[in-house]
Amino acid sequence: MTARTLGRAALGALVLLGVLVIARRQAHHLPALASWVRAQGMLASLAYIAIYAVAVPLLVPGSLLTLTAGALFGVWLGALVAFCGAVVGSSNAFLVSRYLARPWVESWAHRHPRCSAIDRAVAQEGTRMVFLLRLTPLVPFTVLNYLLGLTRIRWRDMIVAAPAMLPGTFLYVYYGHVIGDVTAVAVGVRPPRTSAQYALLAVGVVAAALIAWRISIVARRALADAALRPSGEA
Repeated sequence: MTARTLGRAALGALVLLGVLVIARRQAHHLPALASWVRAQGMLASLAYIAIYAVAVPLLVPGSLLTLTAGALFGVWLGALVAFCGAVVGSSNAFLVSRYLARPWVESWAHRHPRCSAIDRAVAQEGTRMVFLLRLTPLVPFTVLNYLLGLTRIRWRDMIVAAPAMLPGTFLYVYYGHVIGDVTAVAVGVRPPRTSAQYALLAVGVVAAALIAWRISIVARRALADAALRPSGEA
């Protein structure tokens, strides 16, 4: 890897980190935002879905957005609003990453046939991979959307695997409903940990192990296939 490539990667990481830090510092605007959403009356849920969809590409933490949905709309409507906002928002971030950064990744992968082979193999496991990644807490939701856009995984796989977000969505919406105060959500108040949260964490750990196991299999298979191809074949 050249110094120029490393420099670009470092710059991209710094920009991403900067946006993430700025986004996390905007929580104090939540009470005012919640008041505006409530003022929309029958359109309040649609207004919050739109806000969620825009906030996700800006790297506003998904947990914060989902907690707020629970505080605003209750458990069932809050879960529906948060899920719809998360699906649209994750798609937005995925498409931004796919069309702005993916060409650079493809150019780099073209010079590294083994990495390109692994990329193709992982894409073939698209729906399964996205589903498991959605279950694991190891990669933040907002960051994961951008990372998926850098791969060959299809947007359709993102949509099909979206139900994997539902367990976490219901849990955080319920917590937001229990807190019941957007101001408390904004300052970081959290309810006591429950067995449901530990169960979700356990599922996430299992999902992470399955991801590692599956990627190791497809990577070995892809590298074996690449080794059998003529050097000039893509």
